[in-house]
Amino acid sequence: MPGNGRKTPTNDLVQASSTAILRALFQRTPLKSLAIMSCVAAMVFASPSDAETPSIKPGLSGVSFLLGEWSSGKGKVAETGGTSTGSSSMELAANGAVILRRDRTNLFDASGKPAGGFDQIMMIYPEGGTLHADYSDGTHVIHYTSATVEPGHAVTFTSTSQAGVPTFKLSYTLRAPKILDVDFSMAPPGGTDFHPVATGSLKKED
Repeated sequence: MPGNGRKTPTNDLVQASSTAILRALFQRTPLKSLAIMSCVAAMVFASPSDAETPSIKPGLSGVSFLLGEWSSGKGKVAETGGTSTGSSSMELAANGAVILRRDRTNLFDASGKPAGGFDQIMMIYPEGGTLHADYSDGTHVIHYTSATVEPGHAVTFTSTSQAGVPTFKLSYTLRAPKILDVDFSMAPPGGTDFHPVATGSLKKED
């Protein structure tokens, strides 16, 4: 669903470009070096924040309400009787053709004691007339291959039903301008009745 001290790929590219160009400049005559430096300085040393924000592609416009920095209060974890808290960043990637979600979830047991945590990532993209999403937490992978969208308000992703494998649903509902309800449910292999696994709400940060 994102301040973590990690360099972005853009930062890496700017740093690498700076090194390569400066090395080439110092191999040229001083006058040529100065001329080239004046032309490329703005490009090389510009802050990544100066880059133009990509426009969202039409296939994602119905779920643009997901974009932003979100944080959660306590959510319920049905399997353990415990709770969870976390943060989620959702931003445009791949020139606006993808929404990239990055999460950090902290878990607590039924007594409120810390019970570990995990990072998650999910890529949302249009394909074949529907939305797809690929999720991983480093241990589990879920491929959501269809979605039901209420533009500007809600989306439910559903994974493909396969023999011997549970089916998952992930729903986001914009309950208020800055409140996003999240529901994750599962149906057992061969079953069609979905049971809640985790529910909670995210609050959009200013």
